[in-house]
Amino acid sequence: MHRIAIYDTTLRDGTQAEELNLTTKDKVRIAAKLDELGVHYIEGGWPGSNPTDKQFFDEIAEHTFKNASIAAFGSTFNPKADPDSDPIFQSLLTCGAEVFTIFGKTWDLHATLALNIDTERNIEIIRQSVAHLRPHAREVFFDAEHFFDGFRANPEFALSCLEAAHEAGADVLVLCDTNGGSLPYQIAEGVNAVRTRIPNAAVGIHAHNDGELAVANSLEAIRHGAVHVQGTMNGYGERCGNANLCSIIPNLELKLGMESIGAENMSRLTEVSHYISEIANLRPFMRQPFVGASAFAHKGGVHVSAVRKDSRTYEHIKPTDVGNMQRVLLSDLAGRSNLLHKAEQFGHPLEKGDPRLDQLVRELKLRESEGFEYSVAEASFELMFHKIVSGRHFNYFKFRNFFVVDAKREEDAEPFSEATVMVHVGDQEEHTAATGMGPVNALDRALRKALERFYPSLADVRLLDFKVRVLSGAVRDTGGTASFVRVLVESGDSHERWTTVGVSHNIIEASWQAVVDSYNYKLFREDMRKIGK
Repeated sequence: MHRIAIYDTTLRDGTQAEELNLTTKDKVRIAAKLDELGVHYIEGGWPGSNPTDKQFFDEIAEHTFKNASIAAFGSTFNPKADPDSDPIFQSLLTCGAEVFTIFGKTWDLHATLALNIDTERNIEIIRQSVAHLRPHAREVFFDAEHFFDGFRANPEFALSCLEAAHEAGADVLVLCDTNGGSLPYQIAEGVNAVRTRIPNAAVGIHAHNDGELAVANSLEAIRHGAVHVQGTMNGYGERCGNANLCSIIPNLELKLGMESIGAENMSRLTEVSHYISEIANLRPFMRQPFVGASAFAHKGGVHVSAVRKDSRTYEHIKPTDVGNMQRVLLSDLAGRSNLLHKAEQFGHPLEKGDPRLDQLVRELKLRESEGFEYSVAEASFELMFHKIVSGRHFNYFKFRNFFVVDAKREEDAEPFSEATVMVHVGDQEEHTAATGMGPVNALDRALRKALERFYPSLADVRLLDFKVRVLSGAVRDTGGTASFVRVLVESGDSHERWTTVGVSHNIIEASWQAVVDSYNYKLFREDMRKIGK
């Protein structure tokens, strides 16, 4: 089986993405996770460009990696200096990395315009830079910046740059689609030209996603002989991002029959993808192929009916191959197959002729027509399911009333929010008050204060996300500022996350519904764990 080297540049190229910032500690944690995943190279950053990257190389030297080699990134030396006098170039030699990756200009436009040098001088700088680093590293990779644009503009110059790097000792010639605008056939032409001109060179690919083709272009390069692929986890990167390793790796292993990190490691791909999203403080992209929450989610009744018989009918791979899972969603598009699947999942299998199934279908379609969204708020649906199927009533507490004050006393002052809540827990009445950052937060804090004395585990619950959407087209839609709203609340504890929903023309009432469901679900799940379900 042909083996492809996986080179991860999340810690360098990935951090150039808008809204993505990593501390040195973050980078060290991600590097350790990438090593566990089995990637072969982790590009830690550019040690000469900023203090964070320099500190990363200082700290990472204290860690031992099982699978990955740490690579340091840099450029060819400054044309106004030489390899010995350029401090940024010299920083590569002192950072402690065992692999160096340097980029050089291979588009004549950049040589003459950006560097203001002639093409011959550019080629010589590449040659000298690689030759200077070669004795000091286990491996040296040359990133041919803007190679595909340069190859189309002046193929002789672009190929001569690569020839110089190869002759100077570069282990891999990495062809970069830096602007991300090349098409797959153009990638193939470039790779073929390099392999014809320098037949004994190892070729790599580094693609950007500005044309939504970074993954396709990377795979095309590999199909034409590239043995090294660079990319980032979740496709993070400048502008539209880099080639997404979360898609490249399973396509290599499962579609092209090529070994990269191996099947056992690949089964952790979803976990690592989400871990890095969390460290980066970015929500995972639901519809990301392979590792997204929606990658194997089925909503239409016809699809679910077929998937229940054989998952191959609507799934191109087994979700478990990449550590993901099949999900069946609920909506007014749902058929009986969706609900039968959910019943099995909840531990209460139903027969097709069960009258409770008809009641579930009717209730689901009615509520969805009113604006409830159970394909997302599965926790709220599970509570509804057990009320109908199990006859279970969630009597952890009973509502009596709430009162919310939201006031602004001065023009430049922050609004003031206070809530009082009255509930009964068993035969005891609780009447509490709390202030908060807005009326919903105040209401949540007052309710939590009332319940935590009876249910201490609620102290572990965190409200992680809060979404409000104005509904149009719902049965009860009145339009304008009187429109109905849907509130989705995502909550979590040390065990899991769950989402609940509320709908009302009053945003506080909709929020109350979602928060109450969230706490009921937490307590319900706790009961289930106690009895081993």
